Amino acid sequence: MDEEDDHRVLVLNRVWQPINVVGARRAFSLLFQDHAQVIDPNNGDFRMYDGAQWIEYSVNCPPDESQPAMRTVNYALRVPKVLILRYFDRVPVQEVKLSRQSILERDGYRCQYTGKVFPQKMLNLDHIIPKERGGKTTWENVVTSSIHCNSIKANRLPHEAGLKLIRRPAKPKARPFVSKLIQGVCDESWAYFLGDKTG
Repeated sequence: MDEEDDHRVLVLNRVWQPINVVGARRAFSLLFQDHAQVIDPNNGDFRMYDGAQWIEYSVNCPPDESQPAMRTVNYALRVPKVLILRYFDRVPVQEVKLSRQSILERDGYRCQYTGKVFPQKMLNLDHIIPKERGGKTTWENVVTSSIHCNSIKANRLPHEAGLKLIRRPAKPKARPFVSKLIQGVCDESWAYFLGDKTG
């Protein structure tokens, strides 16, 4: 089953929102414990199958060599591409961790004093209220700064150094947990369900 488990399956909550990406082993577990149904997006009618119906479909329309399958003694069971959970309707979210990279991404690699975009190697992180003056390392007190502006500001407040922030920094909104999981493993059949949800 290890080879088959390399295939990824998109999981939707019961209101058709993407919430996870799982391996084939977990997908079959959800299906055969009756926690989920298969959605077949290929025909455009989004037909749904429970576990028994999926077995019947796999037997009547066996997968060809190019299609992922779990092989048993008697038949080859198609690996589904999309599952929908029967009871779960929430969307898990993931808090964005405070790190150098996440600050740079939040600020668009743009110096928050000049508004200019720089290569990553030419950027520093700046504490608006310096640590030496009680400033904390928080989303609201740390911004992307060019190395030049950072050296001008030193351990001063922005106005003391003749600098002004182009915008007030804030903590990014939590994003759907699935957005991180989907990167790099997106199957083309998932497009309808994902829309712009992975941004």
